[in-house]
Amino acid sequence: MAFVKLSPPDHPEAALVEAGGLRWLGQAADDGGAPVVSVHSASRGSGHEQDGSAERGRLELEELPTATPDEQAGEEFGRALARTHGWLALQRGAEDDGPTPTAAHEGFGALPPEHPAQTPAYFGPAEQPLVMGTGAHASWGAFLALERLDPMLQGLVPELSAADARLLHAARDRIAAGELDDAEPPALIHGDLWSGNVLWTPAASGAVHSGAVRGTLIDPAAHTGHRETDIAFLHLFGLPQLDAVMCGYQQEFPLAEGWQDRIGLHQFFCLGVHWLLFGGSYRGPTLRAAEQVLQL
Repeated sequence: MAFVKLSPPDHPEAALVEAGGLRWLGQAADDGGAPVVSVHSASRGSGHEQDGSAERGRLELEELPTATPDEQAGEEFGRALARTHGWLALQRGAEDDGPTPTAAHEGFGALPPEHPAQTPAYFGPAEQPLVMGTGAHASWGAFLALERLDPMLQGLVPELSAADARLLHAARDRIAAGELDDAEPPALIHGDLWSGNVLWTPAASGAVHSGAVRGTLIDPAAHTGHRETDIAFLHLFGLPQLDAVMCGYQQEFPLAEGWQDRIGLHQFFCLGVHWLLFGGSYRGPTLRAAEQVLQL
């Protein structure tokens, strides 16, 4: 059995974009990273025809059962996610032995090797994806501001008061200036890792312990980003066993000191997208995240 997703008619390449992200994350999974749903097939759509019809892009994925995670499952997912985040660094270390298809040298914002040419990056629900930029940057702040925050802020213009706009743009400009950049290198990240994009599934036979459950990644917006972005997204909407996930993560690949203080910084973009897509209930959280950016 397969789980089928259809691309919106206005974005005929969306199935290929998602498939490329899943396959890139799958390379890290093959080396011990977080498990990823398997792609059976992906095809592009035709776009709108003159008669108004459209053949929609089609993505066929492995259909997975669900299960309830225990503490051990949470810790193992945290360790596996940390290995995903560290995977590009391992690839960089192997570059002396020959070229690798990681795009690690392209900086922050590099897209999967299979990302379709001349196609934007997407973020948000599959039926309503937002178009993001595709540029890669040496600075994480420049990437976030130019390729993520600017499209989001442009969409929000009709919703913003003058005071809201000043606050959001002040936070954006501080990020763009690189004031909050750090020594973290670009990492392969899921890019939209809220709790709904971690599917808890029964582990395959031969798992470490009987009745094992594992966290499996679905619906990515994969790119080279800052690994604290995935961590901050996990804190948005109540991931099961989050404390255990963080315990396992920190054992495998500890985050830099003060990461908790930077959660708002890394949630700023996602909260703004929620305001844009789902309405004014996200205004307050987005403005609070902007204030946190200015206080760092």
